[in-house]
Amino acid sequence: MLVEVRNLKTHFDIGHNRVVHAVDGVSLNIAENEILGLVGESGCGKSTLGKTLAGLQSKTSGDILFRGKPLPERYLRTDFQRLSTNIQMIFQDPYTSLNPRMTIQEIISEPLRLQEAGGRSDYRELVAQWLERVGLKRDHANRYPHEFSGGQRQRIGIARALIVKPRFVVCDEPISALDVSVQAQVINLLQELKDSLGLTLLFIAHDLSMVRYLCDRMAVMYLGSVVEEGPSEEVYFKPKHPYTRMLIASNPVADPHREKARAHQPPQGEIPSPINPAPGCRFADRCPEASSRCRQETPVPKFIDEQRMIACHLY
Repeated sequence: MLVEVRNLKTHFDIGHNRVVHAVDGVSLNIAENEILGLVGESGCGKSTLGKTLAGLQSKTSGDILFRGKPLPERYLRTDFQRLSTNIQMIFQDPYTSLNPRMTIQEIISEPLRLQEAGGRSDYRELVAQWLERVGLKRDHANRYPHEFSGGQRQRIGIARALIVKPRFVVCDEPISALDVSVQAQVINLLQELKDSLGLTLLFIAHDLSMVRYLCDRMAVMYLGSVVEEGPSEEVYFKPKHPYTRMLIASNPVADPHREKARAHQPPQGEIPSPINPAPGCRFADRCPEASSRCRQETPVPKFIDEQRMIACHLY
């Protein structure tokens, strides 16, 4: 495995004995040259998990292993210099992730400068090559971020992340801020770069149909925990966990006639607070199949076959 996550927890102390359990006991394995999709509602901890894996957020406990070696508890500057050639991140909002005072040349070459690799003349040619690789022009290097559209800015962010040739890339909802027509272009670009460079991706998204199209496997997250995991096609078409079924049922169908005829079942109940959560299954108050056991005992993740994992007392 390229990346192994074991019982990872990332909590935030907000005072008065209150703790936000943003990521609460997540275990995942991501194989070499694989795309793992991570889906779930807003606030479930997807982005916090991604930032923790990329070293941008300190973990509370648990282990993160990269090629069998544990990553540091807290990153120092030397850790970023050493690990950034292996682990990079593509951010959600292309409008805030690029420094408006820096040229595109400076933005894309910044990881190289942090690595102290080569000179400025080397950077210029490499940046020009990467601009062409992501579908932009060489002379764009002298422009500023405000001169580009959202899709072009995201391409610049992709070039910045990949210029150091990392092995593992965390994609934190890289298409959610883009128009639908541009989303497909960025997805196809990521797929092409993944195949040509042999990348391994953690793809965080809301759109389950996009995750099914792009990703080899899918992990479903609810309030800090992964409740179901397996091959994308199986999870999408044969969901096991009640929350996964609810999530997929709320995903609109592209065909307007099928969508109009489809029976809609809106989610029941309110999302519980991640602050000092109560024992038991966190989906119990919204689950139509919940029992008294679900409200008292936290379900342990278990494999129901070689590839499907689920955390539910029904199995």
